[in-house]
Amino acid sequence: MNKVLIGGIATLAILSSAYVVQRSRTAALRASQTAAATVTAPADRRVLYWKAPGGTNDFSPTAKKAADGRDYVPVYDDQEPDIAPAQKAAEPKAAKGKLLYYRNPMGLADTSATPKKDWMGMDYIAVYEGEDDGGSTVKISLDRVQRSGVRTAPVEMRKLERPVRAPGVAKPDERTLQVVTLRADGFIEKLYVNETGRHVKAGEPLFRVYSPQMVSVQVDYRTALNVPGSRDERGPLQRLKNLGIPETVLDEIRRTREPVIAFDWPSPVSGVVMRKPVMEGMMVRAGEELFRFADLSTVWVIADVPEQDIAQVKVGAKAQLTFRAFPGEAFTGIVTFILHELEMATRTAKVRIELRNPDHRLKHEMFADVVINEAGPSADRFVVPTSALIDSGNRQVVLIERGEGRFEPRAVKVGVRGDGFVEITEGVKVGEMVVVTATFLIDAESNLKAALQAFTAEPAAKVEAKP
Repeated sequence: MNKVLIGGIATLAILSSAYVVQRSRTAALRASQTAAATVTAPADRRVLYWKAPGGTNDFSPTAKKAADGRDYVPVYDDQEPDIAPAQKAAEPKAAKGKLLYYRNPMGLADTSATPKKDWMGMDYIAVYEGEDDGGSTVKISLDRVQRSGVRTAPVEMRKLERPVRAPGVAKPDERTLQVVTLRADGFIEKLYVNETGRHVKAGEPLFRVYSPQMVSVQVDYRTALNVPGSRDERGPLQRLKNLGIPETVLDEIRRTREPVIAFDWPSPVSGVVMRKPVMEGMMVRAGEELFRFADLSTVWVIADVPEQDIAQVKVGAKAQLTFRAFPGEAFTGIVTFILHELEMATRTAKVRIELRNPDHRLKHEMFADVVINEAGPSADRFVVPTSALIDSGNRQVVLIERGEGRFEPRAVKVGVRGDGFVEITEGVKVGEMVVVTATFLIDAESNLKAALQAFTAEPAAKVEAKP
């Protein structure tokens, strides 16, 4: 019994001594690791962040311990982070400068001092200094530029035609309108032209009229001619002319010395009957409209030009017109007049365009599509393609290519537009290359970069304010 007890006590003593030895060895190992880390970490090394032991996706900007009591492992600025291997492969360390921060991969104004993932599991993107040329440009990797289809075009000098487009309606030439009336009461005995729209020639008889007043004046004229010793016919002759009696009737009176009771009234002009209120057998009063004629060999097109374009329209400018009745056929006219007031309801100006219509194909009230060009030669201007301009209303920007994936957003002032180009009055030079496609992508990068610079500059300003 004593031998068994003595043997158990000996065994327990041996195990206790072994446990003490093991604890001392573990403490010594930890001390040596700490000393090694202290020795291998020079004073110029800077800790970027601390990562969780065991390789879990957890990081901290300061030193701390994990739930199991183990210390977070420091990651120094000369070490390659192992959080985003795909990003490391695409962006070699040799091409990087000092790591500044990590930005949101979706372009949100959110930064982090340590690597992290967004709510979709996407890694934040590292931002290094020296990539933006002092903040004046934005840099995009060349492979991303190619994938995005970025294309450029040069700033050039060229004549910029700015056609003004407007709807129009064909109207009769008001200068050719003429009305047929009588200067005395009469009766229409016979109506030769009895339909609207008929084309008549000058001198062609329109109707036969009987007027007692005209017959009375003819009698006075004949009496003056037949009185012996009296040859002064100027008074009665002037009365006949005042009544508008045709010359053919006057010649008949001189020849026969007899009044003409009823006679034919000739057309004073050649044209188309636009209105015909007269009917055969009716009595007409002096001054009543019997016929209205218009010469359709020339027509007007009245175009409604928007208020913002009226300054581009000049008298004498050429206009191209297409009528819906004749698709594919162009007509050429000249701007002859611009009305001095605008339509209040539509805010448009009436512009008169005159064009020839010898075959009378163009009818009144036809709709036309009008394109008015500049009057006279245009001057050379600095222009870029319209797609190169980023216009938000109060901000006009073009993106200047700087080479090697660098682009400079530059504020510009714009002028007139036309022919797919826009005039740049200030901000660019001839020969500079501007981005014409994928401008939204680069502009978004630029806006994000400006926002991040302002975001990251705020803490620095607070530090400088400290005494």
